[in-house]
Amino acid sequence: MSSPSKRRDMDLMKLMMSDYKVEIINDGMQEFFVEFHGPKDSLYQGGVWKVRVELPDAYPYKSPSIGFVNKIFHPNVDEMSGSVCLDVINQTWSPMFDLVNVFEVFLPQLLLYPNASDPLNGDAAALMMRDRATYEERVKEYCEKYAKPEDIGAVQEESSSDDELSEDDYASSDDAIAGQPDP
Repeated sequence: MSSPSKRRDMDLMKLMMSDYKVEIINDGMQEFFVEFHGPKDSLYQGGVWKVRVELPDAYPYKSPSIGFVNKIFHPNVDEMSGSVCLDVINQTWSPMFDLVNVFEVFLPQLLLYPNASDPLNGDAAALMMRDRATYEERVKEYCEKYAKPEDIGAVQEESSSDDELSEDDYASSDDAIAGQPDP
């Protein structure tokens, strides 16, 4: 195994061990979704997003591609594609950084301190600079509308499966049928 692929595997395992829910896409470890919660004491607190991560072959020497899957209202996130405009990921990435840094430091900082002077979402940036109160309401509205656990598929994962049915559940329906004599 070459060094970049060992590092990629190690960083992904480290992210999974840091209590992030990670859903691998296909069989490789280069594309996956991560469940990301809005930072405390921010407009995004309580929101849950599915973030798509793509690791290039040259990772960690080349930065990961990060994008929000469900909608978020933010000057530095493209509303349609979910692409993130973040200098540390797009321009100043270093192999010293890892995936845990992205989810514990870089994305929370992005949400806490939006940069309206370098927008991917011009409407959000203009609103933030022109009318802060309305901007904050729109952020909260988007969180309420698009960033609940069910918006990322979390509820479906928690629903009961066949394994959770007890033998009593099976027996009761069989007994009702078998216990009745023919007329």
